[in-house]
Amino acid sequence: MSYTPREAVARTGFSLDTLRYYERIGLLDSVDRNAGGQRVFTDDDLAWLGILRCLRDTGMPIQRMLRYAELARGGDDTFAERAELLEEHDRELEAKIAALRDEQGRIREKIRWYRDNAPEDGVDLERAPAPSVG
Repeated sequence: MSYTPREAVARTGFSLDTLRYYERIGLLDSVDRNAGGQRVFTDDDLAWLGILRCLRDTGMPIQRMLRYAELARGGDDTFAERAELLEEHDRELEAKIAALRDEQGRIREKIRWYRDNAPEDGVDLERAPAPSVG
């Protein structure tokens, strides 16, 4: 199956400018073109863009995405390196998620404090001392 650039944008969530940029820097390799010169995306292209979307949405820097793309083009001999790169990214994600959970706990504690200390006598809680939540 083939897709126009507009269809690829709709299916991947990337903008047309991002697709062009990814192609220019080498993240998106060898996109076919029709007789009129318009890009034609395949199911394989969309699957690859899905991987790129995942990596980008989870905060992988473009340079590491480029390294991953380079390794992917290297074929079966790069399986171990690709797995290692993704495992490193996974560890970084796990650390970020843990840090976000800690911060979420602080926010929830502050919400509880506000709920428990709602002003009944017109006291401005923004100026009242709040508990230290570490």
